[in-house]
Amino acid sequence: MPEHDQQDFYDAMKLAAQGAADVLRGLSNSDRLLLMCQLSQGEASVAQLEAAVGIHQPTLSQQLGVMRRLKLVETRREGKQIFYRIEDKRILLLLTTLYDLYCPVQQDGE
Repeated sequence: MPEHDQQDFYDAMKLAAQGAADVLRGLSNSDRLLLMCQLSQGEASVAQLEAAVGIHQPTLSQQLGVMRRLKLVETRREGKQIFYRIEDKRILLLLTTLYDLYCPVQQDGE
């Protein structure tokens, strides 16, 4: 591999590593991880997230703000409601893997 191609490869790897580190930093908080797991099931409003995961204001707003800044979620507004969703399929794949590794399996009938 020519030297300039090798440098391009390492530059791309460095950029990818920074992106992965940013995502992992965003998921390193248990409240954010819980919210992301809920959003992996589909788009949800702030009220739906609060009811589903039991995280109340102002913690919920604070964590959703962090998630927006880290570009873990996207939002859309419908009237007065704000809806959150995970847009990046790589994050959904990561959350699925984490779920498979760490979340308890619910037995049939439970």
